[in-house]
Amino acid sequence: MTIPGSSDLGRFLTVAEAAELLSVEVTTVDGLIRSGELPAIRVGDTGPWRVELTQLQLWIQDRYEDTRRHAQWQEGEFATVLDLSAAGSPPPRLRPVD
Repeated sequence: MTIPGSSDLGRFLTVAEAAELLSVEVTTVDGLIRSGELPAIRVGDTGPWRVELTQLQLWIQDRYEDTRRHAQWQEGEFATVLDLSAAGSPPPRLRPVD
């Protein structure tokens, strides 16, 4: 998955840039980072947060998968155990740390 216009961005995004790409408030992205849901790093001990573009793309793909599973759960009489389990999905992606 590629975020439109992402070729203009660098490897790391500010919280404001990530919020703009997601069309949400900065406080929403900050909350996702602080909860550990959205992987991010701090520059220095107390510096600003930075979100790696590839991590944001993986996080978005994970949200799509969560939505797919939730929709199948809501249509439970039509879904199979394989549809609702992780067995029917590709293996989890490892997040690169280079």
